[in-house]
Amino acid sequence: MKTIVHVVGARPNYMKIAPLMEALRPSPACRQVLVNTGQHYDDMMAGTFVRDLALPTPDHDLGVGSASHAVQTARVMIEFEKVCAAEQPDLVVVVGDVNSTLAASLVAAKLLIPVAHVEAGLRSRDRTMPEEINRMVTDQLSDLLLTPSADANENLRAEGVPPAKIHLVGNIMIDSLLRHLPLARLDRVSDRIPVEAGGYAVLTLHRPSNVDNVDVFGRILKAISIIAEGLPVVFPVHPRTRRRICELGLDMARGQLILTEPLGYVDFLSLTSHARLVLTDSGGLQEESTALGIPCLTLRENTERPITVSHGTNQVVGSDTDAILAGFRRAMSSGGSAARPDLWDGRTAERIANVLCRFLSI
Repeated sequence: MKTIVHVVGARPNYMKIAPLMEALRPSPACRQVLVNTGQHYDDMMAGTFVRDLALPTPDHDLGVGSASHAVQTARVMIEFEKVCAAEQPDLVVVVGDVNSTLAASLVAAKLLIPVAHVEAGLRSRDRTMPEEINRMVTDQLSDLLLTPSADANENLRAEGVPPAKIHLVGNIMIDSLLRHLPLARLDRVSDRIPVEAGGYAVLTLHRPSNVDNVDVFGRILKAISIIAEGLPVVFPVHPRTRRRICELGLDMARGQLILTEPLGYVDFLSLTSHARLVLTDSGGLQEESTALGIPCLTLRENTERPITVSHGTNQVVGSDTDAILAGFRRAMSSGGSAARPDLWDGRTAERIANVLCRFLSI
């Protein structure tokens, strides 16, 4: 019996781990342990995702909570080392690029426990983003690098990663999306959010580079207010973003801007899958909008997911008001419906499970 420890900590992690745990469940020689670090600790930010995705109750809940990057990473390392001592894993699986991913990888590597990184090889080439540091270090520590697209393979090879460690498996986020899409009816949220299918945009903002700077945030909101004059914009507000709105004294009474609390996974998918447009600084939403064929404007200066631009519906427009509005006009005239990239087919978890089982000889 081999023990695989899966680590989750923030909302995007749950969509990646859930299909993998399900794909591994039939293996009689595999014992799975789920560790929730508690990096996202609010129920709407984490708890509903566990329930929506039918994840098992975590075997270990580290409860690290919110803090600076250094403190949060350190707390995860201290608590995760205890988990490793208790569970004696044969493999640690980490996903994405959050602080929990980096922290668990560091602990496992120092304990000589193999690490598998799901969504490896993505690069924005912007080291001012904490996530970029997390990606780079995690990939250097990992024994199995499970990539979502060919550009990720190229990045890893350019950094000197041995080709034998790299496995192109596809995008596991799309596994969760396709599985839950039949449940994602707009009437799930219509009692709270009065919009019509195809007649609204969805906005998400959470990155410090956008929400911590009053000038940047102001430029984005100016563009949103103009867009909202003709198209309702639904804005589920991340708790940290809501705090910054209050601290910066920003006026959110702009046009048809509809602020809501964060939504669970299926409710949020119900909202995004029926939207006319997505505006976001989230990497995962760039991918989901491409899979859904819905135009997306990325409110950043770069993206670690260039395939969403070259093969999808995404435009990287930054935070300049005029650039956002120009992107909006292009999106409204051209529409979406781009084909999904290769291996974004809902079977990524199966391919990853096969790689892990071969590595563990089970």
